[in-house]
Amino acid sequence: MTLRPTPRSAEIFARAQAVIPGGVNSPVRACRQVGGEPLFIARGEGGRVYDVDGNEYLDLVGSWGPMILGHAHPEILAAIARTLANGTSFGAPTALEVEFAEAVRAAVPSMEKVRAVSSGTEATMSALRLARGVTGRKVIIKIDGAYHGHSDSLLVAAGSGAATLGIPGSAGVTEGAAADTLTVPHNDLPAIERILAARGAEVAAIIVEGIPGNMGCVPPAPGYLAGIRDLTTKHGVIFIMDEVMTGFRVAYGGAQAVYGITPDLTCVGKIVGGGLPAAAFGGKAAIMDHLAPLGPVYQAGTLSGNPIAMAAGLKMLELLRRPGTYERLESLSARLEIGLLGACRAAGVPACVERVGSMLTLFFTAGPVTDYASAKTCDLARFASFFRGMRDRGVSLPPSQFEAMFVSLAFSDDDIDAIVTAAAQTLAAG
Repeated sequence: MTLRPTPRSAEIFARAQAVIPGGVNSPVRACRQVGGEPLFIARGEGGRVYDVDGNEYLDLVGSWGPMILGHAHPEILAAIARTLANGTSFGAPTALEVEFAEAVRAAVPSMEKVRAVSSGTEATMSALRLARGVTGRKVIIKIDGAYHGHSDSLLVAAGSGAATLGIPGSAGVTEGAAADTLTVPHNDLPAIERILAARGAEVAAIIVEGIPGNMGCVPPAPGYLAGIRDLTTKHGVIFIMDEVMTGFRVAYGGAQAVYGITPDLTCVGKIVGGGLPAAAFGGKAAIMDHLAPLGPVYQAGTLSGNPIAMAAGLKMLELLRRPGTYERLESLSARLEIGLLGACRAAGVPACVERVGSMLTLFFTAGPVTDYASAKTCDLARFASFFRGMRDRGVSLPPSQFEAMFVSLAFSDDDIDAIVTAAAQTLAAG
């Protein structure tokens, strides 16, 4: 079966390759792992997106997580429009920035003080600089296969696009940056303990995703995050929880609320921008007060806290506080998990689903998937075939086995059932 006719997407992609490296502004979008060419999206509405050729798709990408309420939510659009009428950016403080920080702190109490930035990469990069500045140490620990944005020291053993493209690191990352980054397998607490026992006095921070989503969704083992918290406290190491993906996605208070963890610093993004470029980092006031202008750690950004993104993010957080929000997400997501597993069993295809709340991954391996090494046992050819078949049947999936799917509140039970039916048909077709 061939993909839906997409001549306009093909035409635009050809133009794009002449002026944009690889024709895309983020590597995974190129669909290299799954074959075929990317779709160019014209618009989104609710749980659906529409390409430039007019084809409709149920969307499990959700702009890689932010569209938890669906696309073009009318109340968010109205908040943007009201703010837009007053201007787009001033390079000066606004009341909206303060309201945003107050809302984030109320949702995530460990973030006693908050600074807004424009992307998740900027948030994690800034949090690491802060940790090094506070401790006077230079070494960081990260998890093998975890992705925290594309700053130099965090591209060592990264997941996400690096995993999708088979790139172990990146050209342009210096030996010094790599030398200061130590990696350990996900869910391997003894490995962290060994490093800290040997080199704890050199380690500024350990950074972990609350729930890794860039080797696919791989939940933390029971006691894993609590163990990291204990070890970092013992050795005076700053514990940074990257909740760019999980913040407001798996619970209103993020993964740290789900697992009962209080990190020293937290990075949030995606959902907090309401669909616009916005992120934030924050944590203990005693640490955050080392930032300029109060302290010696410099961080700045002209568009940080811009009023349009702040208005969109504030409205998003307000809507997510409505009763029943996360219960409904759990119901839809559990329905999808059960349906996908049933479709795989019926087709005799080895697979497992790893899920926390409304983020999940269908892995084409018998499983379970507990770390990057087990994620890499997946049948990538099977996933590529599955991706193409699903797209032909009107379902948009992340174009990589190593990415999470995201369920939207804009989906109905019937939408979930339609996705499962498409999966069953695709798997049955081989």
